[in-house]
Amino acid sequence: MLGSFGNNPSSRGRGGRDDEAAAGPSSTLSSALDLSCPYTHQYNLYLQPSPVLHTRQMLLTVAELISQSNFSAAHHLLSVLSAKYYSPYGDSTDRLAYQFCRALSIRLGHHLGTAAPIGSFTSGDPRELQSCYLSLNQVTPFVRFSHLTANQAILDAISSGGGCGQGHLQQSIHIVDFDIMHGVQWPPFMQALADRTTPPPKLRITGAGSDLDSLNRTGDRLSKFAHSLGLPFHFHPLHIMNDNEAGPLMIPVYPNEIVAVNLVMYLHRLIRSDREARELRTFLHRIRSLNPRIVTVAEHEASHNHPSFLRRFVEALDHYAAVFGSLEATLPPNSRERIAVETVWFGREIADIVAAEGDGRRERHERFESWEILLRGSEFRNVPLSPFAISQAKLLLRLHYPSEGYQLQIKNNSVFLGWQNRPLLSVSSWR
Repeated sequence: MLGSFGNNPSSRGRGGRDDEAAAGPSSTLSSALDLSCPYTHQYNLYLQPSPVLHTRQMLLTVAELISQSNFSAAHHLLSVLSAKYYSPYGDSTDRLAYQFCRALSIRLGHHLGTAAPIGSFTSGDPRELQSCYLSLNQVTPFVRFSHLTANQAILDAISSGGGCGQGHLQQSIHIVDFDIMHGVQWPPFMQALADRTTPPPKLRITGAGSDLDSLNRTGDRLSKFAHSLGLPFHFHPLHIMNDNEAGPLMIPVYPNEIVAVNLVMYLHRLIRSDREARELRTFLHRIRSLNPRIVTVAEHEASHNHPSFLRRFVEALDHYAAVFGSLEATLPPNSRERIAVETVWFGREIADIVAAEGDGRRERHERFESWEILLRGSEFRNVPLSPFAISQAKLLLRLHYPSEGYQLQIKNNSVFLGWQNRPLLSVSSWR
């Protein structure tokens, strides 16, 4: 956790055992599950009255056994589970169990010296990842909700009228996006700029990423779209080889230019298990040196950065159960897009959270409260999202994702998107 950065963050105890093993068995799980019973009799997969609860208990038991270094029992129970959940198809419980069985098998393999690299279980083909990301943008509200809400916060901040993005826009705007990927966030923003003023303002986007060719292609697509709108536009690719480079120092800011910094699903990637939070604070202080009018932040609402593997596992299991449940309610049973998103995108996240350790683990999500403490400590203040931004987010859900399970909550001047009372994502703006 961010709040515990200065303590020993490793998830390994003395002698190579997990923290839970060094501290003794988990009283919470052990009290609920009798680990002394023979596993093949205690967990008969086909005789349990509550399949969802039973599957969850079995996955938790495997995780606890691994944390206790009881690898033989963990391997046996995981083999029983994997025999049932051997396919990414089925209902949401089946599909979730399949992804977590894969992740647990990788972690167990690391201990037994038989594991393949995590990347071998997920696609490394950039074209497949791009296709999956675009599917994620279409079949779930998470990406579109983040982009729409962040865009409206930026429009409100750069409009002198304020409140609904309809005031007089500044004539030179510079967006700094630290994870621009394919740039899908910005065409609607560019369209809004072109529609609201004549002549439209000048727009410059600095897009950061680790793949220079992909950045250049993104810049070309955005430039062509801007030209079709008659929008003065310049794209500057910022090639960052790794997330710890001092990106903000390499960004030129011109006189009379209004700067907006976009940090959508980015801050958690700056956390490393063997470093203190000072690197994050250094990054944010460098952001402040750009004197931005607004900073938009979107992050998973989950605690996947705990040094304890078992606590991290429980949090991930509940978080992704809600994610898979939302997909179950909004997509048909045999949707190819859903299978791709769950296996390539969310499956990759689950494998990282469950099986990776040290600097190799990237998906270090934190709850909003942790980011709030960090941002306020770096002298940022929370800017309330406008009523218009909130109404747009509600409209997005109503029109494109009509399931009643999706819920919006306004708290601490920020908006949270959740599924059946479990927050999954937060979007906030800062100055």
